[in-house]
Amino acid sequence: MSKRDAANTSVRDDMLAESKQIIDAARGSGVVLRLIGGLAVRHYCTAVEFCDRDYSDIDMVGLSKQIAGIQDVFNTLGYAENIKVAVATGKRQLQFYRECTHRDASAHYFIHPDDHVDIFINTFRMDHDISLKNRLTIEDYTISISDLLLSKMQIHRINEKDIRDILTILKEIPDGQEDTKGIINSAYIAGLCANDWGLYSDVMQNIEKCTDFLLHYSLTESEKNKIRSKLAAFASGIRNHPKTVKWRLRAKLGSTVPWYRKIEDQGIEVSDISSDIRKHEKNR
Repeated sequence: MSKRDAANTSVRDDMLAESKQIIDAARGSGVVLRLIGGLAVRHYCTAVEFCDRDYSDIDMVGLSKQIAGIQDVFNTLGYAENIKVAVATGKRQLQFYRECTHRDASAHYFIHPDDHVDIFINTFRMDHDISLKNRLTIEDYTISISDLLLSKMQIHRINEKDIRDILTILKEIPDGQEDTKGIINSAYIAGLCANDWGLYSDVMQNIEKCTDFLLHYSLTESEKNKIRSKLAAFASGIRNHPKTVKWRLRAKLGSTVPWYRKIEDQGIEVSDISSDIRKHEKNR
């Protein structure tokens, strides 16, 4: 690893450490905050060289009934609130920022001129909505691993970094059938997909993509077989879970009606994913 790569890895570790400090500070004030996104995946990663990548910000989830408490926590930690985000989203999302402390060896900003923390309130809203209001205490620092995995699998136009995050979770975390710390609850994921045809469609599509691209990653055959087996089991569980009336009615419409929320910065093609995999693996 070059000195610059080592410095960048150190910065990413600092961002994760900062995230945990924020969560601990909130916990001390009786406020529930949990990490989501790539940094949450990094929390579970034992092979940093595989999961290491850039993170543009810190993403968390909090509760609507604790918005005032969340604001107090960040104010105490020296962050200012970007009020425009709360107004634009009807307080479904908050954002806090402060002067960036993460710089590279040349003293240039590593990511952006401000550190910022985006906070989803009650629900993770991207391509699909995932309600987290009653699920934020399963893990100590992140949303449940099941919801973390689902937050990646629900992306309609997935990119390489999210595929890598999915593979990291499947490589590191055992699966089960209940909400327990350190476990992927595959039954929970299957249940949500059985009630939402759109979510089902994108999750199944991404299971197929992850399976297809798995062979391009520098993992041991044992790791690849383990992940491939998990992906097949997830697909089978989701496919065979009894579907609700809501799912069946929506399935009749199929793709003739939009089934996901369009995210502006998406637009990843298969060729782009392949190129990104090659770049990452070459730099390892």
